[in-house]
Amino acid sequence: MDVSQKPAFLDPAAWAGKVFNGAWVASAGGARDVVEPATGQVMAAVGIADAQDVGLATAAAAQAQKSWVQVAPREKAAVFLRAAALFQQHFDEMALYVARETGAILPKGQHEVREAITLCHLAAALPLQAQGQILPSASGTTSLARRVPRGVVGVISPFNFPLILTLRTVAPALAAGNGVVIKPDSRTPVSGGFMIARVFEEAGLPPGLLQVLPGDAAAGEALVTDARVPMIAFTGSPAVGRRIGELAGRHLKKVTLELGGANSLIVLEDADLDIAASNAAWGAYLHQGQICMATNRIIVHESIATAFTQRLVEKAQHLPVGDGASGQVALGPLIDAKQRDRVHAIVQDSIAAGAQLLAGGSSDGLFYKPTVLAGVKAGMRVYDEEVFGPVANIITFKTDDEAVALANNHQGSLASAVISPSIGRAMAMAAQLNSGMVHINDQTVNDECVNPFGGPGIAGNGSSVGGPADWEEYTQWQWLTIKQAAHAYPF
Repeated sequence: MDVSQKPAFLDPAAWAGKVFNGAWVASAGGARDVVEPATGQVMAAVGIADAQDVGLATAAAAQAQKSWVQVAPREKAAVFLRAAALFQQHFDEMALYVARETGAILPKGQHEVREAITLCHLAAALPLQAQGQILPSASGTTSLARRVPRGVVGVISPFNFPLILTLRTVAPALAAGNGVVIKPDSRTPVSGGFMIARVFEEAGLPPGLLQVLPGDAAAGEALVTDARVPMIAFTGSPAVGRRIGELAGRHLKKVTLELGGANSLIVLEDADLDIAASNAAWGAYLHQGQICMATNRIIVHESIATAFTQRLVEKAQHLPVGDGASGQVALGPLIDAKQRDRVHAIVQDSIAAGAQLLAGGSSDGLFYKPTVLAGVKAGMRVYDEEVFGPVANIITFKTDDEAVALANNHQGSLASAVISPSIGRAMAMAAQLNSGMVHINDQTVNDECVNPFGGPGIAGNGSSVGGPADWEEYTQWQWLTIKQAAHAYPF
């Protein structure tokens, strides 16, 4: 389906120059075009929020949350079940829109919508779960620890997987009784915000409870500093994450930061080289490497490095690059020229520092060719920084201890992986890897929606979202005691 035909569900005219506050309203901050990376075509014009828009949104969400928290659990659950059904009903239209807006191949867009359905199902179950404990107490007193919503959760989400990485917070936060204000990346405001707004608008979520405000740094700062927002969930770059963390700390807010980091795939000398190269290519090149779990470092035993690298170079040279929505390519474009230039600068600086370019290293417009660099060492930008582009970096090791040390030499890591048929040996290495997620006989890009997702350092400031972590993130404990009757005290 061509989005330009303005289908009934995702109609760009509905949000032309507007933001969402339970209805589509003009923004005080003006409007901006949303451009498809692969074609340069304007897909929509959306409202851009300023600090005034943010203030109105947080006030409205805080007011709506007071009523939402009183809604019966089954009624809350029904909203999310209807939302899941809407994602399923409009699956093809949404998947194509996500692919086009993010510069992705169509299967990636389909994956995001499938995960959105699952996230809504998981959220539907939350209101029906136990939400507290009975604590030991003196006779005549009932002592309870119960989960209560935080109030309003501010969500600042990224461009790479905008639907999943926004909804993974929005759905459980709403299900736990909170209001939500989303500031999606202005490059992907529909997939990261308005698509979600349309679904919940149709699903019967009370007006005002969900707000969507595309915007720039000023809008984000207004959201982080607003006194009506006690929690901020941010996914993005370390530089912005540090700024948000500082602001949130100054205002005594809970903050979850998911910032990426260094992800390592260790290939032992007894691995099947064809399978290992396939895993490495998938982890490094999926969605042009614009994934927080992307395989940044491929750490290969020196005895197999040449044979492994030859296989990876062969894959890189034959993976087709082009318009992902066409269904004919493996890699689409990078999100914009700024990101392309950053990727290329990191590659060139690393070559100047001694890395060997074996494939790729150039672009046609926003289409960056799958790249392989060998001889990568600490101190090179491709080793020290998260490239966020289709760049595979080959690093060799002699001993298992050296491989672990190379993998752990980072400021933060979401995911690590080890490939070897020697499960005991791989498990022993995995136990030493300082990452939020570790995979044996797989690559680094994995997420099941029901797993805690996060990592140490810049990977996520030690916080996690998803699965059993959601109650911890989006609620807080309240101690409640009940006595049969009030008693007098000595004073």
